[in-house]
Amino acid sequence: MNKLVYISAILLFSTLFSACTNDSEDVSKPVINLIEPEDGHALKIGAAVHFEMELSDDTELRSYKVDIHNNFDGHNHTKAVSETVDFTYSKSWDVSGLKNTLVHHHEIIIPENATPGNYHLMVYCTDKAGNETYVARKIVLSYDAVEHEE
Repeated sequence: MNKLVYISAILLFSTLFSACTNDSEDVSKPVINLIEPEDGHALKIGAAVHFEMELSDDTELRSYKVDIHNNFDGHNHTKAVSETVDFTYSKSWDVSGLKNTLVHHHEIIIPENATPGNYHLMVYCTDKAGNETYVARKIVLSYDAVEHEE
């Protein structure tokens, strides 16, 4: 029985070590150059977000994801005068087969009942090998923000 355990352990470790030393594996993370929105940018409630970035990888991209969530302090002591909803957004796009791409769209819409205030905008990018990188921006949702014209 001990001989069987010993042989099994050797096979397991040899498999693990051979998997870890594969030099042909892609270990480089993709690169995100988030152009718009800029850090600290105020976005108009009830309008589309001007979103623009460049993605690149040394081998092949797989997908990117945009996530927006509130950055409030977690408590309040008064009831809001109007009914608002903390805005959240999460969507992924497939960019498989591309090594570089320019992403430009206006499909993220901030609803008119979104709660004004501080939010985080996160962009994640994953390459074909599963390497992931991200960029975080602080944004502000406001009724007074100027809409981006294009």
